[in-house]
Amino acid sequence: MTPGSHLPDVVHTTPLTPETEAQVDQFAHTDILVGIPSFNNVETIGHVVKAVSAGLAKYFPDARAVLVNSDGGSTDGTQQVVAQAVVDLKTLFIGDQQSSLHKIITPYHGIPGKGSAFRTIFEIARRLKAKACAVVDSDLRSITPEWIELLVSPVFEQGFDYVAPYYLRHKYDGTITNSIVYPLTRTLYGHRIRQPIGGDFGFSGQLAQHYLDKHVWESEVAKFGIDIWMTTEAIASGARVCQSFLGAKIHNPKDPAADLSAMLVQVLGAVFALMEDHYAVWGKTDGSNAVPLFGFQYEVGVEPVNVNVDRMISTFRQGLSDLGAIWDQILAPGTRQSLRPLETCALQDFRIADSLWARVVYDAAVAYRNRVLPRDHVLKAFTPLYLGRTASFVLDTQGLTSSEAEGRIEALCQAFEKDKSYLVARWNEPHTS
Repeated sequence: MTPGSHLPDVVHTTPLTPETEAQVDQFAHTDILVGIPSFNNVETIGHVVKAVSAGLAKYFPDARAVLVNSDGGSTDGTQQVVAQAVVDLKTLFIGDQQSSLHKIITPYHGIPGKGSAFRTIFEIARRLKAKACAVVDSDLRSITPEWIELLVSPVFEQGFDYVAPYYLRHKYDGTITNSIVYPLTRTLYGHRIRQPIGGDFGFSGQLAQHYLDKHVWESEVAKFGIDIWMTTEAIASGARVCQSFLGAKIHNPKDPAADLSAMLVQVLGAVFALMEDHYAVWGKTDGSNAVPLFGFQYEVGVEPVNVNVDRMISTFRQGLSDLGAIWDQILAPGTRQSLRPLETCALQDFRIADSLWARVVYDAAVAYRNRVLPRDHVLKAFTPLYLGRTASFVLDTQGLTSSEAEGRIEALCQAFEKDKSYLVARWNEPHTS
């Protein structure tokens, strides 16, 4: 999908409440729409709303703007905080804006989850004929008014269709992104979007229409796979994509070994399903290219992330013991054999090489596609493998700064790209489903 391309004639409408319908009819149209999905975020959403309001007033004073809070049935007063949140523009040295900010606070329908909340935001953007849109998380503590300029301006002023966030993060924060989603997405589709599941995005009204016309809203995407789905669909459709530097994203990081299996299953399932949908695109993509990056880059302090390497390696080795028969079906014989020495090696020698890890991920993608086992079994059995690779990365980067560790992630991406022919060959092998 490129700017000015033909959109589908069939419009799939998303149901809105009568109250929301009335508000949308009242506004008729808007230049900019900012969406905030929420569910019981009373402690943080007031700050987010104020930052959005200040950003729109400061950087887009002449534009018609609407803020949409798409809520999942909060019972803690979240919606009331959104309605009451105001910012004193004079204290921020912002003059009177010529267009006041309108707020639409609405519940969303469908499967509970972030994706369903986004669907309602996309629908309102379509009906209001929004030119540029953004969505930001409701639990952000580090959002500033500048985020709104950086997410919206590339669309509103530069003609881009999709703006991915670029954050600085601790080297052990976002390990699913660093070890799987970034190198895999970059290799598949040829765009170096560093945070493809970052959570805060800018996009054109036309791209919002494209999203609405996809038949995913009763699937897992509607729950938790929406971020990677949005990024991948943007690239695969031919949209103009870029990134904006937002500094640090402050949230509540977790130990990569703690309570992550569900998230890994959701994200990996979405990535693998998208591979099936878009083989015609990624099967012929070779190498990768840098993506335009807007914003002033600067060093920021990042919150520490505590990791338990012993527990991760223990889980990996338990997997070798308990899941051996399953791994034999998921992994190619050579891949499986290369993992065996890790069962007994000394802790300080525990390493999963970049090239081996790339083949582990590729084998899992092929096993998922070929349904060698029920798909949820394939995804759940992947968790110990992921923890093993994360432990390997931690041991390899203990003495490095987060900036220096980024060089190791770049090396991993290059290993994924180098071995892409292995993935394509395995993908095209005859199989029975």
